[in-house]
Formats: sequence, structure tokens, C-alpha cells
Amino acid sequence: MSLNPEVIIDLAALKHNASLVAQAAPYSKRLAVIKADAYGHGMLAVAQALSMVDGFAVARLDEAIMLRKAGIKKVVLVLSGFMSQEQVDQFARYDLDAVVHSEYQVGLLNSSHLSTPVSVWLKINTGMNRLGVDQSSVTRVYQALQLSGKVRLPMKLMTHLSCADDMASVSTEQQINCFDHCISGLSGEQSIANSAGLLGWKNAQRHWVRPGIMLYGGSPFQGAKASDEGLQAVMTFKSQVISLKTIKKGSFVGYGATWQAEKTRLIATVGVGYGDGYPRHASVGTPVLVAGQKATLVGRVSMDSISVDVSQCHHIQIGDEVVLWGVGLPIEEVAEKSNTISYDLMCGITSRVTRVIKEVDNGEQN
Repeated sequence: MSLNPEVIIDLAALKHNASLVAQAAPYSKRLAVIKADAYGHGMLAVAQALSMVDGFAVARLDEAIMLRKAGIKKVVLVLSGFMSQEQVDQFARYDLDAVVHSEYQVGLLNSSHLSTPVSVWLKINTGMNRLGVDQSSVTRVYQALQLSGKVRLPMKLMTHLSCADDMASVSTEQQINCFDHCISGLSGEQSIANSAGLLGWKNAQRHWVRPGIMLYGGSPFQGAKASDEGLQAVMTFKSQVISLKTIKKGSFVGYGATWQAEKTRLIATVGVGYGDGYPRHASVGTPVLVAGQKATLVGRVSMDSISVDVSQCHHIQIGDEVVLWGVGLPIEEVAEKSNTISYDLMCGITSRVTRVIKEVDNGEQN
């Protein structure tokens, strides 16, 4: 065990989760979402491992260029599209797919001097109200792209679901119906479903699905665990016990003296804190696995350490392994106790944490 906290990335679990995407949406192409360094898992390692998918989606142009320079040949879609003439040129140079979500982007295309057309996914705002062409403008923008001469035809059509994580919400059906109304009479492959959409809303499974969180073993649904869908944790965040201290009844632990022992307790100090990406706002009672046994957080999270009540655990020693989330401890449990979501925890691991890629020796290459 390293003296530093570690994040173990299990590529076998990643491949397992990708196979579940194929089972859930067998008639759709798969665009794996690997933005934000693959949700903190390592973008290049994840892309190279996912040889079975049909393409990748990233948030920004620099992420896409990094993939191309690493030798990734599949479709790479940049979800933010382009914002300048220089960026349009780079999309063509690196053969990248662009989301067109605003009318100003059509003007950038038309004023370009491209020798090769750009692949475009026209994004429609169906209720998310973040990125996407307004419903009243869809036909006009679509026709402008068709006539520009700078777009590789046929283009693709897409939208993004805002509430698919809530199976009780009526918003998802409304968005799907809105999308279908907007594209009536327009040709092109379609994409609606994110992880929650493809698992929970079969009518959102179109030509392309865009799995993100489920690839990494996180549940896309409110109040659910990944294991409910058969998903496996790809990221396991670990550290170790660096101190053990018996404290008396009435003693306080941590900054601000916010936690007080109601009786004699054995407290383990664990070498991980918010400086490593453990959530500072994790509340008392947040679960932790110490030597494979469930224990609970006490006191405030510090920059470099947390305090854990191990009074009910057996034979705890200095150097024992501590699992903060991952195999044996669902990340959703920690997120709930920290008033956040699993995405935030995955993306929050800092650069001082040692990253270990658990390879799969099956001869596959991207």
C-alpha cells in the first residue's frame, strides 16, 4: 500500500459496464462520454480500453485533440462545438464532430475556407435551456446547415434530457415528444439518451446513445445504487490508517470541536482529506471501510486527514487499508452523506493522489 491515497481504476469493470450498455440498447451505436478526464478516471486509458464503442464525446476541443494525438481514430464529438474561426479550422484538421447549438456557429461555418466539410450534430433545446437551438429555429438552422457546403451530410440531430434521473418526472416524455415534433420531416441519425435515458426510457434510444456515469459504475438514478443495474465500480479510492487513539467520554474530535464522544471511543486517523478530493462536507456518519469493516466518519474533514470511529471494528492496526468509496462501498452512499452526487466525487480527485490503472490482459487494442 502506498503511503499516499490511491485511486484504483479497474478496466475490467469499465468493460463490463460498457457491455451492459450494449445489452440495454442493442440497436443503438454507443458514444462513450469521457469528458472531464473521463469523470476523473483518466481519459486516454478509458478511451483505449473502450475499443467496443463507436465513438467518444468530450466537452472541449482540447480534449478531442488530445484523443486524436493519442491515436484515437473513432468518432469524437465535442459537445460545446466551436466558438471561433480558428476552432472551425481545427475541427476540420482533426476530423472532429461538432455540436451546433447556436445560430452564430452557422455563421462561423459559412465564413470559413474549409477544404473538407465538418461533421455536425444539430442540438435542439427541448427544455434543458442550456445549449440548443430554439424550437422555432430548428428548421431554419437545419436548412442553413444543409446549404452551407461546409457540413458533411447527412448531419445528426440531438437533444439532452434534464430529468431522466427521476423516473417519476413527466419532463422526459415531454422532451422526447418535443424533439420528435421539431425534427419531423428532417433526415439524419438521432441521439437523445444519456445513461438514465437509455436505461429508463426505451423510446429515448435512437441511433446513438451517450452513456456517461454508468460506464464508470455510478447509478444515473436518484436514490439508487449502481448495483441495482448490475454496474460495477471502476474507481476505488483508498488510503490507510496512520494513527489510532483512544479518547475518553466527553472528548472532542476535529476542527471546531463539532463532534463529542458520548463514551470511550477508538478513533482512527486516515491519511486522506479534502486536499485529495475527499468531500469536505461529508457529514458525521459517512460510511468508511476500514480493514473491510464498516466504520463511520466523525468530526470535520481536514485537508490531509479524516477521523473515523472504529470502536466496533476488530483488530484495527496502523497501516490498515481504508476504502473511501468503490469496491465494497458504493460511491452513492458517500455522495448522499456529502450532499452531492457521485459525478462530483469522481471528478474531484486531486493530482496528488496516486493513480493505478488495473489493466485487462485480453489482447485488445484500440
